[in-house]
Amino acid sequence: MSNTPSKKVIPIAQVDDEGRYLFQSEDKVYARSVKGIFNSWRWIFVWLTQIAFYVTPWLNWGGRQAVLFDLDARRFYIFGLVLYPQDFVFLAALLIISAYSLFLFTAVAGRLWCGYSCPQTVYTEIFMFWERLIEGDRLRRMKLDASHSFERYWRKGLKHTVWLAIALWTGLSFVGYFVPIRGYAIELFTFSASGWALFWTIFYGFATYGNAGFMREQVCKYMCPYARFQGAMFDKDTLIVTYDTARGEPRGSRGKSVDYKAKGLGDCVDCTMCVQVCPTGIDIRDGLQMECIACGACIDACDEVMDKVGYERGLIKYTTEHAVERNWGKAEVIRRAFRPRILIYTAIWGALIIAFFVSLGLRSDFKVNVVRDRATLARIVDGGQIENVYRIQVMNTTEKEQTYTLQAQGLPQLQMHGESSLHLKPAEARWVVVQLRMPYGLEKKSGSHKVEILTTNQAGQVVREKAVFFIPR
Repeated sequence: MSNTPSKKVIPIAQVDDEGRYLFQSEDKVYARSVKGIFNSWRWIFVWLTQIAFYVTPWLNWGGRQAVLFDLDARRFYIFGLVLYPQDFVFLAALLIISAYSLFLFTAVAGRLWCGYSCPQTVYTEIFMFWERLIEGDRLRRMKLDASHSFERYWRKGLKHTVWLAIALWTGLSFVGYFVPIRGYAIELFTFSASGWALFWTIFYGFATYGNAGFMREQVCKYMCPYARFQGAMFDKDTLIVTYDTARGEPRGSRGKSVDYKAKGLGDCVDCTMCVQVCPTGIDIRDGLQMECIACGACIDACDEVMDKVGYERGLIKYTTEHAVERNWGKAEVIRRAFRPRILIYTAIWGALIIAFFVSLGLRSDFKVNVVRDRATLARIVDGGQIENVYRIQVMNTTEKEQTYTLQAQGLPQLQMHGESSLHLKPAEARWVVVQLRMPYGLEKKSGSHKVEILTTNQAGQVVREKAVFFIPR
């Protein structure tokens, strides 16, 4: 932004007499609680994401867990949908859509994901809620940390107990997406759990406890790669949290009865409330910074201060760089949100989503794999027939019993022998061995010939798999 005040430089490294660097850690951030529309929206997303995360593994669907990624059985159950490793393309497509959604929303409105839905933000908000409830707000926590009283230790002990309980339940919920959660929860709380499930419960719980309880803004500043490349997705029409420098500067304290404009002051009373409520501890008045997660806490705090001193709201607000430079209103900002770049992004994003759901809807209710027996290329059997042996896997991807018939085509008088009809239980997969035979001499050309294995279910759906029939010299 133009006319941006210079940043206050806080040294994080010093040099001793021998020229060696002596690093010092950053000061702890004591974020003040704040009320306002953006704080309300942040808590709405906290509730929505955590209700979905914690409740979903406990839901039942047709006598089984509704959402279960059963790695041992190599089946992914998502309500009425059963996916197999062969359906990995759908997972890849979903990840691509998610990444593209992040890029699109960032180009429109900055780091909304970071400020409202990122797990780091969500769990930090939950942990800070309990911290404030047990230890008090900002000043109270600072005094408590500086003291060595009994109150300090029992309050912090209670806080960490609550944090560990939340972290353990989070680890259990995470693992519950990969193992049946009802049985595993009993094992965990009766201290009989073991193996990889217990390891990942502890690992994920410890990560939640450490990241949300201790590291907090350090994760956003130094560990998350998104902060590093977000600038490549911004332009001057991207909505960002912005301090109105022209209106606010020069900043300074003043009394209500003072004509601050006559004294040459701007609207910023330099109360530092925007800094005190920031979860990453930055000063938004220094301009857009990599550490800003666009949570809007500074907007809520500044609007509250403006109301108290009787000034117009919006000294800090969501707007664009062009809007500040050209003094645009909301109408111009909204109109620029539909610029060509965003329209193209949206069209591609919509096409990806449509293609994903169409492909998912056209997905067959069963899958077939054909593997030719490589131990014997071909052999002559009784009756002067050439025989090739195949192993065929049929997977019932529905949760109903199904009957399938197998047949082959592609060469004259080609016949199938073996188990050409099979009955499968819901979500069952079975391998069968079949032989394809044809009279020797009907096909004069030796070598490999293309054939097709046709598998038909009772609804008439057909899956065609290509194979090779070998004819010896």
